[in-house]
Amino acid sequence: MNVDRILPTDEAHDLLELATELADRELAPKAAGFEERAEFPRDVLRTLGRAGLLGLPYAEEHGGAAQPYEVYLQVLEILASRWLAVAEAVSVHTLSCYPLAQFGTDEQRKLLPDMIGGELLGAYCLSEPQGGSDAAALTTRAVRDGDAYVVTGTKAWITHARVADFYNVFCRTGGPGPKGISCLLADRATPGIAPQAAERTMGLHASPVAQIAFDDARVPAERLIGGEGAGFTIAMSALDSGRLGIAACAVGLAQAALDYAVDYARQRQQFGRAIVDFQGLGFMLADHATGISAARALLLAAARLRDAGRPYSIEAAKAKLFATDLAMRVTTDAVQVLGGAGYVADHPVERYMREAKVLQIVEGTNQIQRLVISRALARG
Repeated sequence: MNVDRILPTDEAHDLLELATELADRELAPKAAGFEERAEFPRDVLRTLGRAGLLGLPYAEEHGGAAQPYEVYLQVLEILASRWLAVAEAVSVHTLSCYPLAQFGTDEQRKLLPDMIGGELLGAYCLSEPQGGSDAAALTTRAVRDGDAYVVTGTKAWITHARVADFYNVFCRTGGPGPKGISCLLADRATPGIAPQAAERTMGLHASPVAQIAFDDARVPAERLIGGEGAGFTIAMSALDSGRLGIAACAVGLAQAALDYAVDYARQRQQFGRAIVDFQGLGFMLADHATGISAARALLLAAARLRDAGRPYSIEAAKAKLFATDLAMRVTTDAVQVLGGAGYVADHPVERYMREAKVLQIVEGTNQIQRLVISRALARG
């Protein structure tokens, strides 16, 4: 991969070089084996945390690197181009630190250094078995009982469910609708919190996803983030940032698939010439190269709005929609470029294709992104 990047500072350039070095050394050689064993690479996440790559967008006073979001997203793209499961883990963990960093009290934020440094791994518990896209209809309930909230319900599709050290739990403390939702920061060891068996997923086998059951789990009231009723606002704000993270993962995965397909097409000979020289294939690869550049530009334009403190929700939805749909097309066509070889696990493109699909679903399905964008158009 040879991507020309315009970076805001020399420090940002150094961070991307560090990310590339770690990705080549710690991620690329391990990806296939961990995916085959369905083993979560916890030590890899610790290594990234100790290198400062898990807290890039957060303040230095909390152990972060105070980097612009556009720099963080480019690091995420680099990681995704070597191993999507790790990049997604970084994105989910960064998302899991967001409620506390953005809405927590000074006392609560004392927890942030270990979270941002990667010693504590996070999970984000919003979706439920009967409610994914309709987050405002969640039914997990938290009832105040003295100095704690008693939480009952089930969360679904939780990344890091079986390996996280802390959970952001979105639950109902009031009446129906978004105004009745709050956010609690719960420790994994809390009695009554029980991660269930891992789901058998199509891809990202190294990334554990499971339901979490809450059976009268007592979470200290001091772990309420942002006050009662603030949960839905926190969740939607976090998802705007999370969508940019998933878009960056999609760009990285698409770039990896394109690079592999181009390299194969240069070497594969048919009818006395490299198959990349046939226009039917070469033009397809050219379209994908152009699409990846466009997705990257759309992603970084949204990130710069965020960095400037300007509204970016709609641009984040566009970036997530475009980049993840593109990743699905690029990875599918990469398998086609390799032909029969693309369908076997000896080459990574079949894994790329399986992994790309989930990016169209997480952090809000692409149908939800279209709904968000179309409603903004209707409002004018």
